[in-house]
Amino acid sequence: MAITTEHPATGTAVRPFRIETPEADLEDLKARILATRWPEKETVDDLSQGTPLATVQALAQYWATEYDWRKCEARINSYPHFLTEIDGLDVHFLHIRSPHEDALPLLACHGWPGSIVEQLKIIEPLTNPTAHGGQASDAFHVVIPSMPGYGYSGKPTATGWDPVHIASAWTELMERLGYDRYVATGGDWGGQIVDLMGAQAAPGLVGIHTNFPGAVRDDVSAAVFSASPPPAGLDADETRLYEKLRDFWATDVFYALEMATHPQSLYGIADSPVGLAGWILDHDATSLALIARVFDGQSEGLTRDDVLDNITHYWLTNTGISSGRLYWENKASFFGPKGVSVPVAVSIFPGELYQAPRSWAEQAYPNLIHYNEVDKGGHFAAWEQPDLFVNEVRVGLRSLH
Repeated sequence: MAITTEHPATGTAVRPFRIETPEADLEDLKARILATRWPEKETVDDLSQGTPLATVQALAQYWATEYDWRKCEARINSYPHFLTEIDGLDVHFLHIRSPHEDALPLLACHGWPGSIVEQLKIIEPLTNPTAHGGQASDAFHVVIPSMPGYGYSGKPTATGWDPVHIASAWTELMERLGYDRYVATGGDWGGQIVDLMGAQAAPGLVGIHTNFPGAVRDDVSAAVFSASPPPAGLDADETRLYEKLRDFWATDVFYALEMATHPQSLYGIADSPVGLAGWILDHDATSLALIARVFDGQSEGLTRDDVLDNITHYWLTNTGISSGRLYWENKASFFGPKGVSVPVAVSIFPGELYQAPRSWAEQAYPNLIHYNEVDKGGHFAAWEQPDLFVNEVRVGLRSLH
């Protein structure tokens, strides 16, 4: 595991933090990659059996011979990042203040199998918009925490760190940093967490932005989960959404069900970096296809280094299993409304797991202030299409500055 240096803990103090990965950890990683015992090739010519052998072998070859973790480490360390204890657990977070003092504080939440690595590309455009095609009035102070069990945050040793708890912890974090007026954005688990923050409606939270809206009608969710026919009365767009969710639930969701039931059984992803990579890549068919094209030499929104920065971050922190326990902890609906009362901006990306229509977003978010369908990008929007994502955050939350 990566060794870090930090100031001694003193209650609720915010302590500066720095990543210092021992060279021995990187040598061990390379040795484990080179010692991988490979299975045979899949018996199909598509992604229906999971992460293709050719993709993972190309990833492993690059990982062991060309990839340089030190570049990612230096990039993260170039930003101020910290630890602070909340409810008995250390929380790691980046905190980058804008040069524009009247900037609006923004909490950015990652998901699984993401991390703070997902959001590195959006830091500078959000904090310094005048240098990146925006106006001073678009500026944000940015806070990017690692969820419990992820990255350099602490790993819970007892149950209870579910999305509801994390949402309240992020409220505590923003208050501890001195922000009495702020917004939040998130996708995947981050989308659920900012929804829950919006439902908890802490006085300082003036609005949220999400690219993973909890807006699927309860009757549609029930039909999807029970493999029932679609509810009567759906229009063409709603029927397509039902079909997309049905297909995801039938073929792509089983990684989540494994972590929701037996996360501790995944010992292989703690012992084998290639095993971890294969598990992380197989999140959803659209993202896997994109990453397969990346390692086949095509140019996409992500690069080989982007993908391996995130996987190596998981490996060096040994958080494959601890991150997966969030699925076990969760009791809330993945896709359904959470009772959000604060202003909400919604961005719809075409490669997302589902595209909630405006009518559903209006029902789920009574105070909907922005709804927009962008023309490209998928589940990891901030990582894959940072320019589009930044513009959506700017425009969507502009009325709250």
